[in-house]
Amino acid sequence: MMIGLPRLGLTRRTRRSMAFGATALAASLALTACGGSSSADSDTGRLKVVASFYPMEFLAQQIGREHVAVTDLTAAGVEPHDLELTAKQVGTVQKADAIVYLKGLQPTVDQAVAQSSSKHKIDATAASPLVDHHLDEGTEDAAHGNEAQGGDGHRHEGPTGDPHIWLDPTRYAAIAKSVGDEFAKADPAHAEDYRKNTDELVTKLTALDQEFRAGLKDTRTRTFVTSHAAFGYLADHYGLTQVAVNGVDPESEPTPARLAAVQKAAKDNGVTTVFFETLVSPKLADTVAKDLGLKTAVLDPLEGVKDPAKDDYLTVMKQNLANLQAALGAPATPAGTAGAAPSTDPATAPATDAATPAATS
Repeated sequence: MMIGLPRLGLTRRTRRSMAFGATALAASLALTACGGSSSADSDTGRLKVVASFYPMEFLAQQIGREHVAVTDLTAAGVEPHDLELTAKQVGTVQKADAIVYLKGLQPTVDQAVAQSSSKHKIDATAASPLVDHHLDEGTEDAAHGNEAQGGDGHRHEGPTGDPHIWLDPTRYAAIAKSVGDEFAKADPAHAEDYRKNTDELVTKLTALDQEFRAGLKDTRTRTFVTSHAAFGYLADHYGLTQVAVNGVDPESEPTPARLAAVQKAAKDNGVTTVFFETLVSPKLADTVAKDLGLKTAVLDPLEGVKDPAKDDYLTVMKQNLANLQAALGAPATPAGTAGAAPSTDPATAPATDAATPAATS
């Protein structure tokens, strides 16, 4: 059950904090009532892992495989930025053996993690510190102080940099190594398997990085326009320039001045395409593209995957590469070099707890 709050002129961050307080209390009462027992306790021999959203879930599954039972707090196809946890999810975090999350992206997750007694809390930003890409500049929220400073005009705690570190495969590999190390500490009996699985994943991510380097080496333009400022790390790593209509919040409203700046950058740099993402309405990208006479295409920030049985991090990133090549005027990657499809062998498939309900914001 989602505990709702009336909108009484409170800031979004304040509503999230109040909602978390209510759900945390409900979770505490539920744990007390049942003596702290859980159906998940029947998973003897498997490490109970909580992942905050898809990029963290992918790492946990790839590294843990059959030794872990993974619960993703953000359901497939759900936009993670404004996640609000249910009482059941807060309880799941409190009982987890290990937690894989990205501090600063989802405030209610951060609060639940802080209250958890787990000895294995894996913060992705510890392995790959955030960089400030000025994500909120040029949006209505930034102009009116509704996010960075809050509706009351005072600065509130929040992300101190761009959270989208997983979109740089080399940074993602560094996070993978930290997850593998911590799983080995949490479950020493399977430490060698965790190390082996980590090495295999890092090898795949290194190959992906090489594909991006080769695929984006020769382009007609180095500038791309996107509706969501999620690709700063990717742009930095491969020598591209991201021009974003929106900041870190994909549903914020850009100011007229920001729209004018985007239009000028697009014209000055020969941009042909405005990118939109899969989990947010494409209306804004469509409008900007129509005004400039440009095409639209998908550039997926991989904050969630709609169909995990069909796609994963690697397949979506390779599609992103193909879409960038087309938009930037780069030669297409030859057929057959995009890599093999992920294994569907049940013997190697990761164990996933699919019972946790989706949280909605």
